[in-house]
Amino acid sequence: MKTVQHDLVVLGGGPAGYVAAIRAAQLGIDVACIDENQQFGGTCLRVGCIPSKALLESSHLFEEARHRLGDHGVIVSGVKLDLDAMMARKQKIVDTLTGGIDMLFKKRGVTAYRGRGKFRDVNSIEVTGDEPTRVEAKRILICAGSRPARLRSVEEDGDRIGNSTTALSFPDVPQRLVVIGGGYIGLELGSVWNRFGSEVIVLEALDRILPGIDAEIAALAHRTFKKQGIDFRTSTFVESARREGDKCVVKIKDGESITCDRVLLATGRTPATDDLGLESIGLETDERGFIAVNESTFETSTENIYATGDCIGGAMLAHKAMEEGIVCVERMAGIASHMNYDVIPAIVYTHPEIAMVGKTEEELNEASIAYNKGICPFGANGRARTLGEFDGRVKILAHAETDRVLGVHIIGARAGDLIAEAAAAMEYGASSEDIARTCHAHPTLSEAVHEAALAVEHRAIHTA
Repeated sequence: MKTVQHDLVVLGGGPAGYVAAIRAAQLGIDVACIDENQQFGGTCLRVGCIPSKALLESSHLFEEARHRLGDHGVIVSGVKLDLDAMMARKQKIVDTLTGGIDMLFKKRGVTAYRGRGKFRDVNSIEVTGDEPTRVEAKRILICAGSRPARLRSVEEDGDRIGNSTTALSFPDVPQRLVVIGGGYIGLELGSVWNRFGSEVIVLEALDRILPGIDAEIAALAHRTFKKQGIDFRTSTFVESARREGDKCVVKIKDGESITCDRVLLATGRTPATDDLGLESIGLETDERGFIAVNESTFETSTENIYATGDCIGGAMLAHKAMEEGIVCVERMAGIASHMNYDVIPAIVYTHPEIAMVGKTEEELNEASIAYNKGICPFGANGRARTLGEFDGRVKILAHAETDRVLGVHIIGARAGDLIAEAAAAMEYGASSEDIARTCHAHPTLSEAVHEAALAVEHRAIHTA
């Protein structure tokens, strides 16, 4: 086994890892990145964010062609689904972007190691793969990521009963699909197969879907997706799910069992910190597998060992992981970088999209923080009308005394793009008045954000 040395080794090539490695190289650090997969990019790029959005876009266009182009005077007949072509397009996008990481590594001087990395001691990692290597470094950054959470009562076989990765590559459209979990992953992938023609049943243990999302927005989403044909069953506990031949049987507590063609288990994610050899460096995780770190430096309890991304908990979002990776290596280089966890946007890529940043009404009420609220329905927006996308609304929550924006919540067309303005405003401590006094181009969807800001002080022009 050969031995190599670097200043910094990043264990994991997902959003936290590959971004940290590139930023470290920009700062003149001799850095290496280890990942057990042939393609860098982690779950997000290979079997998560990117492929799911590719299928969401394809399925949306399929739905538009079948049911909505006629409203625009575009008459289409004989629309057919070519699932193989859609899957090939999805994979081409993944291959292009993962190949881009390889190119960036070469251009920036990041050394890539493909293989399973495991700690040997505090200064070295053994990489097992095609070319076993011992990689030594002064500092090591753990970016192990996460994997889909499992339920012992759900008998996954990676085919008929599987997780989000499985649901990205169904070989055919299931006649009936049961989704266990009403969070963003379940709704996104459930939407894909619903548009393709599946009967989709979403089972959620809580009394509402989209936990963590503003309750008013979640309720609007529930009604909208129900109209689209998704069958929601809240306050429903799954006792078991198993395969029986080419069918699956989902047993419901105090209810009738459901027979279906496939089952998607979408009950969250868990840190992938097992089998990293953490015990060899005296680093312990909590009972869920998360690694504790110093909030400002991301250093763990073991000196010169750092961690960022999903494996340290918090919002399991790719962009949060990327920012943490950048802040961590910049701190190593002596740059006074910071991470603002109060301003991390989150997006559900259903149709309509759902986006949020900051506090929900429930959180503000629980904290006894007085606030004012401004709402603009998409129906009052000219651009939304021309797009035929007038379902939804923008809601801005501002502090009752200072007018500082505390939260923004959007359900509607391109909400994921619109939320960026709100995040930027909040990062710089903007008030609703600041947004209201900023001229927004007409006609654009962003005017709905402007109008909601005006509505905070009851000055809305286009809404009653």
